[in-house]
Amino acid sequence: MRSAAWLRWLPVKTLLFVLAALFWAPRAEATAPIGAPASASALGQPKDALQLAPSVPMPPVPEGFNTHDGSWLELSFPPSVRHRVQPLIREADAFRERMRELFGQPVLDRVVVRVARTPGEMATLAPPESPFPKEYAAGVAYPGLGLILLTIEPLHPNSVHDLKEVFQHELAHVALHDALGGQHVPLWLNEGFAIHLSGESSLTRLQTLWTATISETLLPLTQLDYRFPNDIVQTPIAYAQSADVVRHLLRTRYNQRFMAMLHRVRGGQPFEKAMQDAYGFQVYGIGANSLEDEWRREVAKRYSFWPVLFSGSMLWIGVLGLFAVGYFKNRNKQRLTLERWAVEEAAEQLPKVRDPAFAGRMHIVLAPKPANTQTEATVHEFKKPVVDVDVPKIEHDGSWHTLH
Repeated sequence: MRSAAWLRWLPVKTLLFVLAALFWAPRAEATAPIGAPASASALGQPKDALQLAPSVPMPPVPEGFNTHDGSWLELSFPPSVRHRVQPLIREADAFRERMRELFGQPVLDRVVVRVARTPGEMATLAPPESPFPKEYAAGVAYPGLGLILLTIEPLHPNSVHDLKEVFQHELAHVALHDALGGQHVPLWLNEGFAIHLSGESSLTRLQTLWTATISETLLPLTQLDYRFPNDIVQTPIAYAQSADVVRHLLRTRYNQRFMAMLHRVRGGQPFEKAMQDAYGFQVYGIGANSLEDEWRREVAKRYSFWPVLFSGSMLWIGVLGLFAVGYFKNRNKQRLTLERWAVEEAAEQLPKVRDPAFAGRMHIVLAPKPANTQTEATVHEFKKPVVDVDVPKIEHDGSWHTLH
C-alpha cells in the first residue's frame, strides 16, 4: 500500500513545492537586451555599432579559421564551432531579403563576419587600433567597413546569449547604415531598429514596458538621443522603449512614411525635419501633436490593464488555480485506482490451494449481495453464483467453496 499512499499525497506535495518556488525564488534582475551596451557614445552611436575612419583596412582571416564565402556573406570561424555557425548561414539570406524589402533598396551588399570562441578572442579580431567595447562584447559591428564580430561564449557565463539574435542585431545595424548612406539618426532609432528587427528579448521587453507604463517611469525620447542611462532600472526601459517606438513607426500604415523619412535623411535633411515632413508631426513633446505623445497614448491603452492580469503574481495564482482544478478532477480516478490495488493485494494474500482436487480451472468472483437470499440449489439452477462480497469464494467443477 506504499504506492497508494504516495499517489494520494503527490498532489499535496506538488502544491507545497509550487508555493515554495513562488515565495522563495529570487527575483531576476532587469538586464539590457542581448548584445546591448551599458551606454552609448557621446556621438549618439550604439556602442556595438562603431564608426571607423575610411582608411581602416579589413583585417585578414585568422590563421586556422574555416571560411564560408557566399554571394554576399563571408563568414570565418574556428572548425570546432562549425555546428554553431551553420544555422547563421542558413538563415542569413532570408534576413537579408527581409531588410531589402523593408528599405525598398539594396542593402547588405557585402558583409564579412568573424566568429570567435570567446570574447577575448573576439577582441583580437577587431581592426588594428580600432575601438572595441570590451565591457560587454556580445557582438560588434563596424557598419562602414561591413564587418561583424561575434563570440560563441558570452562574457559572463550565466548571461543570456542567443547567437542568432546577436548576429541579426548586428546585421540590422549594418543594413540601417547602408540605407542611410552613413547619415546620423538618434540613438533610440538606431538601437531600437536593431532590437526590434532581430526580435531579441521580446517577452522581457513587454514586461519592462508594462511595468514602466503603470509606474509612469517611461523616459523622454530627448534623453535617448545621444546616450542611454547606465542604471539597472532605467537601462532596460531605454532599450525596450526604443524598440517599441520603432515598432510604432513601422506599423502597416506608417511603413512607407518610415522609408520616406530615411530617404530624406540619406539626402542630408536633419532627422527632426525629415520626420515632420514624412509623418506630419514633430518628434518630441508630450501633450502636443508629436510622435512621442502619440506613442505614449498607444502604450497607455495597451499596457494599462493586461500587465496586472499577466503579472508574475497573477500568473502564479492562475497556475495554482488550474492545479487545484486538476487535483479535484483526478480524485475520483485515484480513488478507483486505490480500490483496484486493494482488491489485487487481497487476492495476492490468499493461501495457495494445494489439494489436487482443485487442480482444475478456478477463479475468484466478488459479486454484490442479491436483494433476495437464494439457496445453493437456486444458484445451481440459474447458474448465477451468490457470493458474499466480504468473503472470497472459489468455483470448482460447478460447486462454490469458501476460503478459510
